[in-house]
Amino acid sequence: MSLSVVRPFIPRKAKPRHHTGSLQTRADEGTQGGCGADTGRAFENRHEARAIAELGDASGGRVPRITRLMALAIKLDHYVQSGFVKDYAELARVGHVSRARITQIVNLNLLAPDVQEALLDLPKTMRGRDPIRERHLRSIAAEPDWQRQRAMWARLQSL
Repeated sequence: MSLSVVRPFIPRKAKPRHHTGSLQTRADEGTQGGCGADTGRAFENRHEARAIAELGDASGGRVPRITRLMALAIKLDHYVQSGFVKDYAELARVGHVSRARITQIVNLNLLAPDVQEALLDLPKTMRGRDPIRERHLRSIAAEPDWQRQRAMWARLQSL
């Protein structure tokens, strides 16, 4: 699976757009906050963005959220390791999320490499909720032994 589907989290300084009252990033003129597909314009609201994201692409379905979160975890870790940002607290501030949420996402990097790969290669979700959610993986990521992680992952997949 190509990671080009996932829009990387790139912290940028936001500038106000006076005619709409919303914030947009300089690099993403035309899209708001990375929501949905790149349509070349800002979405009127998040419901419109969600509806477009739910439609998926022409091949049908949409990339599961856990796949996007796994790719984001890899990218966020790279930002800290490369020195692009000072620490995870700075990522939380720039991303407008709590430090706890950043920790939950980055903890996906603690999964065994083959489990991470399996998450990145999950099939698209055709309709409804994704079968595997991030909260299902928290206990697996908390397990330090990769063999046990693999067994827990196998049990989760069989449900």
